[in-house]
Amino acid sequence: KNGWAWVWVFLKLFLRYLNNKMFNFQIITLFPEAIRPYLDESILGRAQKAKKIKIGYFNPRDFTLDKHRKVDNKPYGGGPGMVMTLQPILDAVSAAKSKLNPPAGGKNQSASRRTKIILFSPSGKQFTNELASKWAKNYDNLIMITGHYEGIDARVKKILNADLSRHSSLPRANVEEISIGPYVLTGGEVPALVVVDAVSRQIPGILGNLDSPEEKRISSSEVYSRPEVYVYQGKKYTVPKVLLSGHQAEIEKWKLKTQIKRGSSRIKRW
Repeated sequence: KNGWAWVWVFLKLFLRYLNNKMFNFQIITLFPEAIRPYLDESILGRAQKAKKIKIGYFNPRDFTLDKHRKVDNKPYGGGPGMVMTLQPILDAVSAAKSKLNPPAGGKNQSASRRTKIILFSPSGKQFTNELASKWAKNYDNLIMITGHYEGIDARVKKILNADLSRHSSLPRANVEEISIGPYVLTGGEVPALVVVDAVSRQIPGILGNLDSPEEKRISSSEVYSRPEVYVYQGKKYTVPKVLLSGHQAEIEKWKLKTQIKRGSSRIKRW
C-alpha cells in the first residue's frame, strides 16, 4: 500500500509540474500588431494570463542597422520582388534566444535541447497535429521566423544551423522549414498563428478538460446545439434523435458512423 501511495504522490507532483510549466513562443515578425489581437483573446489570452504560455514579438526593423529601418533588398540573379536580408533577422533571433525559458536541469543542461526554430516556407515540411503534439512534449521554446516579400535570404537557415550568428556563445537550436498547406500566403504571420494555436492546445492545463482535445476522443464532424427544432423558410431542421436519447453508447456509435460516412479522421480540421 505504501508503495502505491508514493506512486500516487509522484503522479500528482508530476501533473502539477506539467500544469505549471510555461511554454515560450517567440515570433519574429514585421507586423506584431497584426497578430497580437488574436493571440491575446479567448483561450490563448487566458493561457497567457495563467502563465501557461508566453508570447514574445521581435520586429526585425528594431534590429536593422539601416538608418531607414530597411529590412529587404533586391535578389541576386534578378527576379521580381525583394528579399528579407540576413542581419536584422539574425539579430532578432539572437534577442529571442536571450529570452528562452531556462533549462529544467539547471545551468549544466543546454537550453537548446528544448528549443526549436521554425522558418515558414511554402516548400517546408507539412505542419500536422502530430507535429504540434510532438513539439508541445519535446520543447519549451519555439522561435518562429515569419517571412515576407519574395522570402528570406537562404543563408539565414544555414547560419542558424551552424550557430554562426554574432551571439555565437548561445546554444544551437533545432531549425526546420515548415509549411501549413499547399498554397502560398503573403507572409508567415498566419502560419505563426496556426502553430501557436495548435501547439498550445496540446499543453496540459490550457483547455482545462482532459477530454477537450477533439483528437483524443471520437468527435463527429456534425455537431448540434439548442434549439432542438429550428424552422427556416417553412422547413423544420431537427437534431438527430439519437443525440437526444441520453444513451451514450448509441451516441458514440452515431459519431463514429458519421465519421466513416464523411471519410473524416479523428482529428478535427478547421
